[in-house]
Amino acid sequence: MSSSNTTLLVGGRVHTPSSPDATAMAVTDGTVVWVGQDGPGRALHPDAEVIDLDGAFVAPAFVDAHVHATNTGLHLTGLDLTGVRDAGELLAAVRAAATPGEVLLAHGWDETCWTSPRLPSRAELDDAAGGVPVYLSRVDVHSALVSSALLDLIPDAVRAEGYSPDGPLTRAAHHATRRAAYAAITPEQRERAQRAFLRAAAAAGVVSVHECAGPDICGEDDLRALLRLAAEPGQVEVVPYWGALADESSLDLARELGLRGLGGDLFVDGALGSHTAALSAPYTDRPDTTGARYLDARTIADHVVACTEAGVQAGFHVIGDAAVTEVVEAFRLAEQAVGHRALASAGHRLDHVEMVTQEQATALARWNVTASVQPAFDALWGGADGMYATRLGADRAAGLNPFSMLAAEGVSLALGSDAPVTLLDPWSGVRAAVHHRTPGSGISARAAFNAHTRGGHRAAGVNDGVTGSLVPGAPAHYAVWDADELVVATPDSRVQRWSTDPRSRVPGLPPLDPGAALPTCV
Repeated sequence: MSSSNTTLLVGGRVHTPSSPDATAMAVTDGTVVWVGQDGPGRALHPDAEVIDLDGAFVAPAFVDAHVHATNTGLHLTGLDLTGVRDAGELLAAVRAAATPGEVLLAHGWDETCWTSPRLPSRAELDDAAGGVPVYLSRVDVHSALVSSALLDLIPDAVRAEGYSPDGPLTRAAHHATRRAAYAAITPEQRERAQRAFLRAAAAAGVVSVHECAGPDICGEDDLRALLRLAAEPGQVEVVPYWGALADESSLDLARELGLRGLGGDLFVDGALGSHTAALSAPYTDRPDTTGARYLDARTIADHVVACTEAGVQAGFHVIGDAAVTEVVEAFRLAEQAVGHRALASAGHRLDHVEMVTQEQATALARWNVTASVQPAFDALWGGADGMYATRLGADRAAGLNPFSMLAAEGVSLALGSDAPVTLLDPWSGVRAAVHHRTPGSGISARAAFNAHTRGGHRAAGVNDGVTGSLVPGAPAHYAVWDADELVVATPDSRVQRWSTDPRSRVPGLPPLDPGAALPTCV
């Protein structure tokens, strides 16, 4: 079994179902070939390059099942608005960052966390920007503050739905200005941002990301540039999605670029923070609106049928209960057209799917639909006094992101961040899935970890049974962590919740209690 192409990791703690007390792992040409104890590992691989882990934790690397690479990279390399606390701080940040000759894209303001919710006027923003085109996305990326110089690039935006002469742009007006902002960034800006994103993903222990691109998000040039960078040796894998309805053009693009699917951020509706998620009853804090629905059941069904017949995964961004209802009805229509077997075999997906009933979850499981969910949304905005409760009232808000119910009904989960909406921080995502702010809606640590590793690979169509695990024959997708003592969650509430007994034959995970130090990737 020895090979000069083999790397032998020893002296660690290896997360593997084949040997819960494993301390060593051998990798040959990018494949795990052996897992076990140090002594046998050295004997079986005498010519291997040996790396002493000094007690570090080795685990399957994470998959982030919903990201926006360029936007996140711009956030990492440029202006970060997550820390501003009022309009004055936002304007000061823009004034300091605006550079003549470059469009300024910044992200992360959230007026629900400000000391005063007053937003800056367009005149104030123009003054701070000094003539620079400025696009400032809200934390949910479904509305934005923009400067007049950016609007000058798209005169038709003033006639689009969602246009405001002084406030944030939403709906079609927002989509148009976002397209214009991304079209205006220089190739150098784009490459800096994308490389920063890929570095950050690797540093967070992420081996694969699902890039949710689309014509209303970043454009074809952006996606092509990202895929070129990701093809370089040693880069994080990028699984590309394109948020456009299936037609001759989009299906041609899917074949040309090897897209996993026409979905991801194919918008059925908007977001709760921007009052654009489609609801069946009005917003509690805005009784004049039920949000925005961009696609109807017939259009959604036609897309699902076309993708099923073309062998391409279909998917949708769907958040509000009215939008979920439309999607579920669409899948019923699609089943009538293509049959249950073909529909279920296609492995379609829904992203976010925050307001879903048990009956709907049962139907989605029957159609083998994966839910790509973002636990950090609940950590940030859930709870009795969070943004969701403000928008929906406490009763409706308590039903959001029901991970345990989805899993119990048989819906496969894949966890992600929707970066830059939330941070590239997968251990925080796992913890948020466990410690849901609505009691009873969380899942076990083991289920959450699996959903953030194997679940992401499965959502991308990898169903070989080994990818995302550290077992012989699996791709060597692993990360090495500095982590505390490992613990094993026990399923029986009558016994101690955490156990370190290796006889359980369940691989341990780092403690995920609120306040516990999370692992750092080394």
